[in-house]
Amino acid sequence: MAKIKVDGREIEVPDHYTLLQAAEEAGAEIPRFCFHERLSVAGNCRMCLVEVKGGPPKPAASCAMGVRDLRPGPNGEAPEIFTNTPMVKKAREGVMEFLLINHPLDCPICDQGGECDLQDQAMAFGVDSSRYTENKRAVEDKYIGPLVKTIMTRCIHCTRCVRFTTEVAGISELGLVGRGEDAEITTYLEQAMTSELQGNVIDLCPVGALTSRPYAFQARSWELTKTESVDVMDAVGSSIRVDTRGREVMRILPRTNDLVNEEWISDKTRFVWDGLRTQRLDRPYLRRDGRLQPVSWPEAFEAIRQKLQGVPGERIGAIAGDLSAVEDMWAAKGLLSALGSSNIDCRQDGAKLDPADGRASYLFNTTIAGIEDADALLIIGANPRFEAPVLNARIRKRWRRGGFPVAMIGENVDLRYAYTYLGAGPQTLADIEGANREFFDALRGAAKPMIILGQGPLAGANGGDILAAVAALAREVGAVKDGWNGFNVLHTAASRVGGLDIGFVPGEGGKTAHEMAAGGVDVLFNLGADEIEIAPGPFVVYLGTHGDRGAHRADVILPGAAYTEKSGTWVNTEGRVQVGSRAAFPPGEAREEWAIFRALSAVLGRQLPYDSLGALRRELVGAVAAIRPGDPVASDAGVITTLADRAGTPTGDVFASRIGDFYLTNPIARASKVMAECSRLARAEHLEAAE
Repeated sequence: MAKIKVDGREIEVPDHYTLLQAAEEAGAEIPRFCFHERLSVAGNCRMCLVEVKGGPPKPAASCAMGVRDLRPGPNGEAPEIFTNTPMVKKAREGVMEFLLINHPLDCPICDQGGECDLQDQAMAFGVDSSRYTENKRAVEDKYIGPLVKTIMTRCIHCTRCVRFTTEVAGISELGLVGRGEDAEITTYLEQAMTSELQGNVIDLCPVGALTSRPYAFQARSWELTKTESVDVMDAVGSSIRVDTRGREVMRILPRTNDLVNEEWISDKTRFVWDGLRTQRLDRPYLRRDGRLQPVSWPEAFEAIRQKLQGVPGERIGAIAGDLSAVEDMWAAKGLLSALGSSNIDCRQDGAKLDPADGRASYLFNTTIAGIEDADALLIIGANPRFEAPVLNARIRKRWRRGGFPVAMIGENVDLRYAYTYLGAGPQTLADIEGANREFFDALRGAAKPMIILGQGPLAGANGGDILAAVAALAREVGAVKDGWNGFNVLHTAASRVGGLDIGFVPGEGGKTAHEMAAGGVDVLFNLGADEIEIAPGPFVVYLGTHGDRGAHRADVILPGAAYTEKSGTWVNTEGRVQVGSRAAFPPGEAREEWAIFRALSAVLGRQLPYDSLGALRRELVGAVAAIRPGDPVASDAGVITTLADRAGTPTGDVFASRIGDFYLTNPIARASKVMAECSRLARAEHLEAAE
């Protein structure tokens, strides 16, 4: 720690702090454009100037000068800086005047208006006139893809976007070329950006040079209602803010959450909102004469009641999809139990995970933030770049610090960081020491080794054997010990951990999702499970939001609410329970799924014991201790040892990721025009690379 005086106030700060951070610790406001806490220091904009006592007779850039660079006074006094002297004020006004020399007067038509750092700081630290009379410089706009719109004349060359793509996203797609008046930010070859995190440059840009292309000219920030919620596009559970105008979602932005997503979100999370408007189910449908026809809610419920008459409980089942909230699955489980059925499953991909093995057997036990404490990593059958882009950025962040060997068993893909490729399948897992002795020694010798197991190997016929083999490997290399659990399962479905927590899996004698879909039941309730093929035979009641695969197979459609249209609970891959808030209302006659099951239960004479969401949650929390919002509770690591005792020699096919097309993984994404365009570009890039 170091002592420093800021505007006469003495404080103590870590000696690695910059002057800018120290000044903010003391409560002083320092303007900046190029500095960002999660990016390297560039020192481009010079807006953060301060006066250093005893230093040279000129202001210093506080972002590029550290506390340890200051000299104490002649008698050992604490070094002192000033943030509001006449010298500082004049210097900031001069910098702002230079920044505005070439900036266009676009504020009335700029999408950044109302949220623009340049506007705010020009008002607070600039002057009301300019001495510049020459013509302004103009720069040609660049096409960098369907997501980010460029108006490069507004660019002030802060290079935040360049540093983000290089350091966080891991691909140098943007750069500064030219010098002086000819300097430009560009993609070099003027091609579309390919990173699945590229949308974050929109938030980073302090001016209107990089804005959202799908959102262009749609709304003003002050027109929008902001609602804090949780993302369900993957199992990371990123903190998001949903902005709505009236009944429509206009955009989705990240919220800062250092424990989960820091302040980044994936492009699918950010731009999927247009899929919430199209192909929506807004009324019940019933299949008559081979065609789905709109009906009223009572008619739909009556058709279900008549179909269930005389059907024994063992011939009724329910499958939960990847976006289902915990409350919806709890209501479905209650109704199926009342009907005498134990045929429930939340694992539509067939993953061999069972809550009976203990919670630690299916969680990301290290936690997402804990990745930064690990010192060796083995990835098995996962592609975190597409399965969890924000989590992958956290792995890259740890990798950039050094001393972090990474290896892969599975597909040899580009993860945006270097790793040692060991092999493709279970044979490599069985003899990892023989595959690469150097890495195995590094993994076993690490103080905090970490193993990530993907859903691909678990969904195979030998998924249970693979799970046990990985648990045995974790035990062998010392990944599970006091104070550290390096055994991690990376989920791809937002609903999966919550479903396992509440026991939404087959009970004694119950059928799995694949058995039910193959015709093992007569009546099947489908809660948005659109990635599983249901064979002809079962009477399918589909509760979902879009006219996707599940709706096409349905005999009765009961329209549900999307994740932005209901208050729901989701548990992320690390076991963190998070509650999303309703930002808009579902279209037409659509309702929340738990309310549909509650209404249906009354029609069937099996009324569920709650009439409100609050009552449902009280019952849920009382029955399942794990479903309590807050930080994830460490699970009993002893279950990993028990799991390891079952291990044999793993067999089966090569390990492959379950994500075929990152942009089209769920019904909302498949209804999005923006995601369809991104998918087309990704396929074209893949084909070009293959050639």
